[in-house]
Amino acid sequence: MVVFASILLIAVIAAAILTGLLRRYAVAFHLLDIPNKRSSHQMPTPRGGGLAIVIVFLSGLAAFAIMDLPAAKNMWLFFGAGVWVAGVGFWDDHQHIPAHQRLLAHFIAAIVGLYGIGGMPPLLLFGHLIDLGWAGEFIGVFYLVWLLNLYNFMDGIDGLAGIEAITVCLGGVLLTLSSAENTGQHWLLALLAMAVAGFVVWNFPFARIFMGDAGSGFLGLVLGLFSLQAASIAPQYFWSWLIFLGVFVVDATWTLMCRFLAGEKLHEAHCCHGYQHAARYYGAHKPVTLIVAGINLCWLMPIALWVGKGGLDGFTGLLLAYLPLVLLAIRFKAGIREAI
Repeated sequence: MVVFASILLIAVIAAAILTGLLRRYAVAFHLLDIPNKRSSHQMPTPRGGGLAIVIVFLSGLAAFAIMDLPAAKNMWLFFGAGVWVAGVGFWDDHQHIPAHQRLLAHFIAAIVGLYGIGGMPPLLLFGHLIDLGWAGEFIGVFYLVWLLNLYNFMDGIDGLAGIEAITVCLGGVLLTLSSAENTGQHWLLALLAMAVAGFVVWNFPFARIFMGDAGSGFLGLVLGLFSLQAASIAPQYFWSWLIFLGVFVVDATWTLMCRFLAGEKLHEAHCCHGYQHAARYYGAHKPVTLIVAGINLCWLMPIALWVGKGGLDGFTGLLLAYLPLVLLAIRFKAGIREAI
């Protein structure tokens, strides 16, 4: 355990150092996000710092596998899917990739990742275990692609994507430790949280470097795979993970739905997510990110753990957790363009 804890300490330090080096690289090669009318920032800012998360997490994953941690032994296709989606994202950070090509790459990553964890596990619905067969595999792939993309959509203000990953991983750690079947997945979740924390040093309370597509896409995919892997341990854990991710799922899904109904082109960049409206309302990014952290810790996490312990039906818990989030999305006009 001491060795494992040492790896976590090394991870946060290494991620912070590597993010600083990536910032120098981005400045040297003019890899900058230039503010425009769709931006939530006002100053040109280096991007691509999320690659530090990828490198540190995958290196730690390899170390855990060498140390015979059971949860890490089955992660090699997970590794391949993560490298693929991070590589595509990093290339997109440098040179724009057309949306249809990115989407194809995302489906490839989702298929590889889902295969690597043994496919879509059965779902628990109102006490009944449902194996969806091949339909479940298709649902699993689309689920992973959606999480990958929504994480990219939600990475728009200082610290938000990083704090979300850290709090979700914390919930996953508590959920895993409460399970009778403990394969050591909590160490992998803690590793991811530490890698993200090292990046957040540079990204919050104000961003000196952005995560970029390499980091946001990787986090969306990896968190999705963790959720499905947890569901294979206990089916109700899938609902718990959907609850952990509630802020991102609701804001991104509600925004997409509103834009679709308004006839807008869904692949075009915009700044009408609920969190973006909230940042303009409060005049700063920090309060919005801290509010999201508070919602995750004080509202979503207790409900998710309640579901995980079997005290509340998963779908019922999801509705209970999401209802206030939908009201917040409506309150902050998610999906609605502001008049210019």
